Amino acid sequence: SPPGLLLLTSFLLHVKEDRASPTRLVCDNRLIQKYIAEAKDMEKRMGQCQALPALSCPAMLPLVDFTFQQWKSKSNETKRREILCDLALLVGAAAGAQGQVSDECGARQLSQLYRHANSFFRLLQSFGWEEGHWEPSCSPHSMEQTHIASIFLTYRQLVQGKLRFFFHDLAKVLCK
Repeated sequence: SPPGLLLLTSFLLHVKEDRASPTRLVCDNRLIQKYIAEAKDMEKRMGQCQALPALSCPAMLPLVDFTFQQWKSKSNETKRREILCDLALLVGAAAGAQGQVSDECGARQLSQLYRHANSFFRLLQSFGWEEGHWEPSCSPHSMEQTHIASIFLTYRQLVQGKLRFFFHDLAKVLCK
């Protein structure tokens, strides 16, 4: 789809131009606002699909809420790794749900969410500052959900919360 392609192209351009530096991505606040708007739009469009059945195999979703004080006390590398764990669960949940949804509208929205979350995952994975690349050994706080809408809600909350604040924190360091 054109918006998904635009998102991927935007990421690839930033990675290529800056040699895997998040500088251009985090220094332009309009980009994260665009990704938040896209997450809201995906969630809204999912709500317009026919009533989708509950997932027969529950999706494991990350608990993405946090307190601002806890967030501020973490290093940027810790934040990045935490977001990667959250994204890994979301990508897995979207992939698992795709196999359980036969409705074309729902399948299309899940596919788009999968591509967006996976793009963020690959992008953040390529930015290892302290300890090299991310290892899939994390165990984020999670919950099982049978409602497809929960996957979209969690993704939107992750982009609006942790990811937005992470980009804001990086901008303080990289955009002087």
